[in-house]
Amino acid sequence: MLQLQQTKQNTVITTDFQYAMPRFFIETALAAGQTLSLPDTVVRHIQVLRLKEGDSLTLFNGQGGEYQATLLALQKRDASCEITRFDDISRESPIWLGLAQAISSGDRMEFTLQKGVEMGVSLFQPIAAERSVVKLSGDRADKRVQRWQEIVQSACEQCGRNTLPQVLPILSLNEWLQQQQQADARLILSPLGTQKLADIASAPKRAWLMAGPEGGYSAREEGAALAAGWTPLKLGPRILRTETAALAAVAAVQAVWGDYCI
Repeated sequence: MLQLQQTKQNTVITTDFQYAMPRFFIETALAAGQTLSLPDTVVRHIQVLRLKEGDSLTLFNGQGGEYQATLLALQKRDASCEITRFDDISRESPIWLGLAQAISSGDRMEFTLQKGVEMGVSLFQPIAAERSVVKLSGDRADKRVQRWQEIVQSACEQCGRNTLPQVLPILSLNEWLQQQQQADARLILSPLGTQKLADIASAPKRAWLMAGPEGGYSAREEGAALAAGWTPLKLGPRILRTETAALAAVAAVQAVWGDYCI
């Protein structure tokens, strides 16, 4: 069966689905025939996976497609490989989907980002909402966004995506609403919503979902979003936690408009 399956960290079943292939993100230009010294983070993963010289691995740089390589040398702190070929493989959803997620506390935000990548989110916009428990600014905000980008990178290694979604700098809701987002559908998750995905006449090629923090968006924030043209979307009769709501909405979008097999 042609399906992607998780085996262990940084490992997926490759396109012929006959054997497990370790996958690593490399933030540099890649080309067939290239001999490459691998970065420290990849060397550590190779050692954890107990790979040996001559073993095969897959590299990608987030710009699309993936590169098959052979491990040439492995030392305690160094490793090199030879790239043997480029495979123009995309595992992106047919719908471009952005997720504007209000910053949540604890590991909820990281969980949302990780699973959002696995489920096909194309771009992440963290929102500093009035009810966001975590308040970030300056260097703390920059470091947190960098950490979130690392979560996204790791999730791509695991799930087989070759295009790396970006985590944008944190914005307030007002700053976010002032930007003109190019999308065929802009949906805010709301307990007051009546719109269903099935009610939208034609499947959008680009869509944005906006999910609130613990406690949801304030009445003022939700009113501002509605005034800016966002459509309130209600998923069902039960109140969902912030990390559940966002991911449930992403799953619904992929089932109705994307590439989920139902």
